[in-house]
Amino acid sequence: MSVTPPSGRYTDEASGRAKAVALTTTGTVLVAAIVTGALALGEDDGGGVAADTVPGAVTSTAADDPAVVVDRLHGITLPLPEGWVRPKSVDRGGVAMTTDGVYDCPAGVGRCRHGTVLTRAVPLNDGKSAEALAKEDIPAAAHRAYDRDALGRRPYGGIESHQSVKSGQVAVAGRPGYLVRWRVRTARGPGGYVQSLALPAGVGRKSPLVVRFVFDAGPDGPPLADMDEIARGIGPAD
Repeated sequence: MSVTPPSGRYTDEASGRAKAVALTTTGTVLVAAIVTGALALGEDDGGGVAADTVPGAVTSTAADDPAVVVDRLHGITLPLPEGWVRPKSVDRGGVAMTTDGVYDCPAGVGRCRHGTVLTRAVPLNDGKSAEALAKEDIPAAAHRAYDRDALGRRPYGGIESHQSVKSGQVAVAGRPGYLVRWRVRTARGPGGYVQSLALPAGVGRKSPLVVRFVFDAGPDGPPLADMDEIARGIGPAD
């Protein structure tokens, strides 16, 4: 049975309460939609390789040069090898480029990509050298790529071992940098290669920069020559 509320201030109060309930419900639905969207983004990014996010890093594209990606936040450009693509959005947590397409992750959790390159600033470095920064970053890079992804999943079943296969000084974009490369073996799948390339702060920039490379091993992964090509081709942004 319905009850008709009395007229006057009681009607106004009831109307106000109804509006408040409606606004609260709308807000709840909006929050749920945002959370669902965030989870879907992680799923599309694919496992440990592409779900890595670094808050505050933004990559923009060079519309006049399809073979170059411009990271204006960090003041560098990166060459885009054949078979690699820019992220669909220019604000993707520092992801500068990925290999085209996704596949079912080896452990059956999420979707993975065969290759990802991302950039991240190092705001608190206490004057550390590029060598120190690269050596400190590589364990975290390997963990995020092949052990646990940004959603806490283990798309490759976790890391079983790693081996340092390359390290040393390198000149990049007119800066004296340092790189460390690991060969990572995982419980599921062929594992991969992870490289941390650290660069000191550029002109007018306070923070050093680390470029992370994540390449699947095996016949489906991108050639290591692409890793060297991208690193060698990094230049200053205009």
